[in-house]
Formats: sequence, C-alpha cells, structure tokens
Amino acid sequence: MSNNTRREFLATAALAATGTAVAAPAKRAATDLVTLGKSGVKVTRLALGTGTNNGRAQRELGQEGFTRLVRHAYDRGIRFFETSETYPGMQEMLGIALKGLPRESYTLMTKYGTPPKGDPAPVKIDTFRKQLQTDYLDILLIHCIRPPSWETDYAQLKDHFSEAKGRKTILSHGASIHGLPALRTIPGNSWLDIAMIRMNHNGTRMDVNSSQDQNIPGDVDEVVAHTKKVHSEGLGVISMKLCGEGRFTSFEDRDKAMRFAMNLGCVDAVTIGFTAVEQIDETIDRMARVMNA
Repeated sequence: MSNNTRREFLATAALAATGTAVAAPAKRAATDLVTLGKSGVKVTRLALGTGTNNGRAQRELGQEGFTRLVRHAYDRGIRFFETSETYPGMQEMLGIALKGLPRESYTLMTKYGTPPKGDPAPVKIDTFRKQLQTDYLDILLIHCIRPPSWETDYAQLKDHFSEAKGRKTILSHGASIHGLPALRTIPGNSWLDIAMIRMNHNGTRMDVNSSQDQNIPGDVDEVVAHTKKVHSEGLGVISMKLCGEGRFTSFEDRDKAMRFAMNLGCVDAVTIGFTAVEQIDETIDRMARVMNA
C-alpha cells in the first residue's frame, strides 16, 4: 500500500469510526513561505544560490543569461535569493537581475567573507546594499566560520552586525558553518538568528572534525544532532551542499539528498546553485514529491 493510499485508508477509517472527517495533511511546496526561527524573516523553502564554484558557473551565463535564470525562478514562485561577497561579481549581477521587482516580494541573503579584510564592516555593508540595489539586507551571514574560537575571533564584526541590525540596514544576522569544531559551539548561542549548515544523506562535502579536510565523508549523525538542537532553540536553519557541491548528478542521489534534508524537521529552507531553468523546474517538482510522499 502506498503512503498516499494508506493515508486515505486511515482517514476513511477514522470517518467511519467517529463520523468526523479528518483533514488531509496540507501539502508542502518549494515555494511556500516559511519563517526562519526567531529571526521572523520569511523565505521560500527553496532559494536560488549564486555560488556554484564560487559563482563561476553563474558568471559564465553572462548578465542576460543570469537575469533570465533569476526571473524564471521568480516567476515559478521562488522568493529567496542568496549570494556572497566571496562570489566575485555576483552581488552586482544579482542586483541587476532583480531590478524592477517589488523589493518586499523577495528575500535577500548575502555573506561577509572571513577573515575580514578591506574596508571596515559598516562601509562594506553599505557597499553590499549598493551592489544589490537595495536599502536593506534581509539576512547577513558571517561566512565560512571554522574554528571553535570564531565568536572571539570575530567579536568586533558581530558588534558591527548588531549595530546594522539596530539601524535596520540588515534585518537578521547569522553564520555559515564549515566544520564540526565551529558547529559544536552553536547550540545555546544567543547572537545567531540564522545558521547555514551543510546537510545531505551521505556526508558528501559535509562537516568533519578537521575544519579543512572535506575529502572524507562528514559525520551526518553529529551534524543532524546539533542541527536539531539549535532548531529547537529557535535558530532558523538553511541547508547547503544538498547536492554534494554538485557531486550528486543522478536522479536517485538528488532524490535521496532532498528527501533526507527536507523531512528531518529541522531544516527550514535549502539553497541550490542553478545554471539552467530546467534545473529549477526539476527541483521544484522534486521538493514537492519528496515532502509529500
């Protein structure tokens, strides 16, 4: 008996036994708006990412091709777009691609490279807003935290983020996490609103004990345990590396990865780097299928 048939059978049995109709579970979709924990920021479950091979794959589309990709995602209902200063040129390209769309209709996330360099944080945040052609950033992350000492290492940067949040030039702040040494420090953290955490079914390009070595499978069980803990504490969780940084090329592997992440109950949204409209369509369909099986 299929899952859907079983659900229908149980609903029919409940109706027969009690005379009361049982509502079928609401179907979930990639384009549903969800709230990222205590941040209050709303995003679609699926985000269009711009960082495949540090953005090279998206840059090679050229501005016209990239704009077409972004507009197709928007037309299909995706309202979450993510980039980073570490993806050269992509903040500017994304700003151009989104120009003219109602700003309140989509969510923007970008990431601040570490270790910090160049202009001081307040100047760089203003630069990000200009490049993305927006008055505010919905989400700003400290990018690629690795050591367990990241909070003290980036204490001044955190203060600048908090000040920007007070001025509402950013609406929420958090971090993208790369490695178990940093991830183990996240439970109980009161500064983070949002965490970007690597997640897939078999540990490909996921977190390991060494913050640098990603050539061995990550510890899926430990990553999931920490993710469930921080999500229960109100942290918004965005999954990355769902496709193993592009290594999952088969239909079966992509299905397994999506089914695993989106049914854990602790992943609010996922970002995937697309280079073709067909990939967007396929992923929207895949998410609906695996979340409602």
